[in-house]
Amino acid sequence: MTEHTPIADVQGRDDHRKIPINKVGVKGIRHPIYVATRNGQTPSVATVDMFVDLAFNARGTHMSRFLEVLQTHQHLNMNTFAELLKTMTDRLQAQQGFIDMTFPFFIEKAAPVTKVKGIMDYQVSLLGEWFHGAPYITMKVVVPVTSLCPCSKEISEFGAHNQRSHMSIIAHVKPDIWFEDLIEYCEAQASCELYSVLKRADEKHVTEKAYSNPKFVEDLVRDIAGSLNQDPRILNFAVESENFESIHNHSAYAMLNKETSMTITP
Repeated sequence: MTEHTPIADVQGRDDHRKIPINKVGVKGIRHPIYVATRNGQTPSVATVDMFVDLAFNARGTHMSRFLEVLQTHQHLNMNTFAELLKTMTDRLQAQQGFIDMTFPFFIEKAAPVTKVKGIMDYQVSLLGEWFHGAPYITMKVVVPVTSLCPCSKEISEFGAHNQRSHMSIIAHVKPDIWFEDLIEYCEAQASCELYSVLKRADEKHVTEKAYSNPKFVEDLVRDIAGSLNQDPRILNFAVESENFESIHNHSAYAMLNKETSMTITP
C-alpha cells in the first residue's frame, strides 16, 4: 500500500508581517446565470469579481474556494445573491465579503408605432458586501437613450442636435424591485428611449418625440431623481448621465445622489 505524502498548505501558514488586507480574491470570472425578471427568468453570462478581507496573521486566502462557492449559484435574485455573499464569506472564514456581478440583461420591446418586436440589451450589475453578519446590496443599470439639446433647439431656425446618452442608476433597494423598474425610470425621463427595430413610421415617431422633449444632461438626472424619491422600495441612490455629444469632441456629464437631490424649500 502506497503512502501519500501530505501536500503543504503554504497559503494557510502564519504571516510574520502582521498586516491585514482589505480585499483579496478573484476577478473576471465568466459565469452562466439565470436572472429573475418580473415574468420569470432570463439567461445571461455574468462577469464576476469576488473578494474577502484577510486577517493580519494569514499568509494567503484559498482562491479555489471562491469558484467552488460560485458554481453552486446560477439562479440569481436579490435573496440568492445575499446567500452567495454569506456562503462565500463563511467558506473563506472572513469577516467581510464582496461580490460584483455584471451582465447583459435582455428585454423584448415593441416599436412605438408598428409594434414590431426586437430585443434590447442593457448592462446591469448586482454589487454586494457582507459585513457584521448582514448583506448590503445595490443594483446598477446603464440605459442607452436619446437626448436632444434644449439650447440647440431654441437658437436654431430649424433642427437641433441630439446624442446617444448613457443614463445610470445605482440604488440600494428592497428585494421587491426589478431591474426592469430601474430601466423604465431612465427611459421615461429621456428625450426618447431606444429600440432595436424601427420601421419608417417608428423612426418618424421617435425623431419627433425627441424634438418635442429636449433635455440637458442636468435635466435628465434631476428628473430621474424626482421619480426615484417617490418610490419607497428605493432606499438610497446615485444617478449619472453621460451624453456623447454629436457636435463636440467631448461628453457632457452630470451626477447626483439622494442626499443632494431632495427639494430644498427657501
